[in-house]
Amino acid sequence: MLRLYFLFSLLCLVRPDTDETCPSFTKLSFHSAMVGTGLSVRLMLYTERNQTCAQIVNSTAFGKLNITKKTTFIIHGFRPTGSPPVWMEDLVQGLLFVEEMNVIVVDWNRGATTVIYTHAANKTKRVAIILKEFIDQMLAKGASLDNLYMIGVSLGAHISGFVGEMYDGQLGRITGLDPAGPLYTGRPPQDRLDPSDAQFVDVIHSDIDALGYREPLGNIDFYPNGGLDQPGCPKTIFGGMQYFKCDHQRSVYLYLASLRGNCGITAYPCDSYRDYRNGKCVSCGPLQEESCPLLGYYADNWKDYLRKKDPPMTKAFFDTTEKEPYCMYHYFVDILAWNKNVRRGSITIKLRDKDGNITESKIDHEPATFEKYHQVSLLARFNQDLDQVAAVSLVFSTGSVIGPKYKLRILRMKLRSLAHPDRPQLCRYDLVLMENVETDFQPILCPRLQL
Repeated sequence: MLRLYFLFSLLCLVRPDTDETCPSFTKLSFHSAMVGTGLSVRLMLYTERNQTCAQIVNSTAFGKLNITKKTTFIIHGFRPTGSPPVWMEDLVQGLLFVEEMNVIVVDWNRGATTVIYTHAANKTKRVAIILKEFIDQMLAKGASLDNLYMIGVSLGAHISGFVGEMYDGQLGRITGLDPAGPLYTGRPPQDRLDPSDAQFVDVIHSDIDALGYREPLGNIDFYPNGGLDQPGCPKTIFGGMQYFKCDHQRSVYLYLASLRGNCGITAYPCDSYRDYRNGKCVSCGPLQEESCPLLGYYADNWKDYLRKKDPPMTKAFFDTTEKEPYCMYHYFVDILAWNKNVRRGSITIKLRDKDGNITESKIDHEPATFEKYHQVSLLARFNQDLDQVAAVSLVFSTGSVIGPKYKLRILRMKLRSLAHPDRPQLCRYDLVLMENVETDFQPILCPRLQL
């Protein structure tokens, strides 16, 4: 909650724009947030034929809504400045790009706009009731609950859950994008989003230590970078407004990246972020019986695997880069050491292709233990996917700035891709790494029968 109080002190005035040729998201000023706003919900319909000019619809006027098609509702959250969400237009366009559907923006800015978070949260169930009235009329005209999809951001995630509960969990799908934590943490399932609210519920948690909800809320819960600090977001209050909202909003931008198709972000089902970082959760993938879940729009491709679980719930972890498309590429670095004494430390690995492109992974989240004739498998994460690796470099470090410098003697180093297990595995033999000294070498193909 401390971030919320700091946030209010940094808010800027936002002036409404009244010269509009098409209905658009409600724009309010900071003055409106200070005095508070009564609840008013507008439903704004976008389709393939009207992708940029919304049509206002309600329970008595459906306009161009085609009830035979999939209908996706986008529900925003708390709006302490009254300004429209900066990501809304991109999300609408992205959804219309990947599939022909109805997209309905649920504009409850009048109600969500207030500097008092509690006042906005108290209106969420009323928003859900209004949405139910609209959906009831859709169903009366022949729509199917299977074709209804709700994407809820922050408070909007819980609104989606309330609607889903009203239909006994028969909605097709709910996606929660960093569901709000304050006032909801510890609440019973009927007072928040939960896995029984739709046939499939997927959740992205990107700010679990501040504005988001920490515990699992869906059938599959994704935790980018462990759900904590997101790469590229400010770490201190000197980052201004971005310090308060960057981590929270990252869930939206990760979802958007899945619509743009630059790369599919793969996640790894796991009990904890630590186990994922230590390479203990790679039992899914191209050559495994079970595929790995994809983040975002295509996460529901994994629901058939979830049905085999009891209960059908799982947590999935992955790391990202600072910028879109956010993808990282995973390799295992297998090191068989032959030091007489145990060595503990971190490994930094660089890959270079024949064109000179370089990508680096620093595996230093916790010290690795290297023992004689004991293979250590380290999970390396790179922000580029080099098709053909021409050169490799390694750096070993114990993290000590004083004291003796150690050597790490390597009997065999092996590099293998998780994303492309069909690629040849690369090896190097009989290396001696001097501590904090970069050692370059050209790898060779590993013997085919080598395990």
